[in-house]
Amino acid sequence: MSQEIGVIGSPDFTTGFRLAGVRKFADVPDAEKDERLDEAVSEMLEDDDVGIVVMHDDDLDHLSRGVREDVETSVEPVLVTLGGGTGSGGLRDQIKRAIGIDLMEED
Repeated sequence: MSQEIGVIGSPDFTTGFRLAGVRKFADVPDAEKDERLDEAVSEMLEDDDVGIVVMHDDDLDHLSRGVREDVETSVEPVLVTLGGGTGSGGLRDQIKRAIGIDLMEED
């Protein structure tokens, strides 16, 4: 079964992904993130057609504690955050969570 990429964020953030062919997205304007972001993320996590959810790293601060825990512990779909200066440490953790092994581990 083929799964899709889902994108959640401001219209400015999701537009590039939509132009690249991503069909699953949730536009949540910056002014409405505190009210609507939890619902958008929960719906995307429950969508069986979505295998990867992409969000801006700064948007995690707008999530409630429960939804944030769901996002951080979700294996399928896996959450990938962009921006916000997470650096290689954040990417390393995301890869490890997604595939179950640490590809960057030094012997």
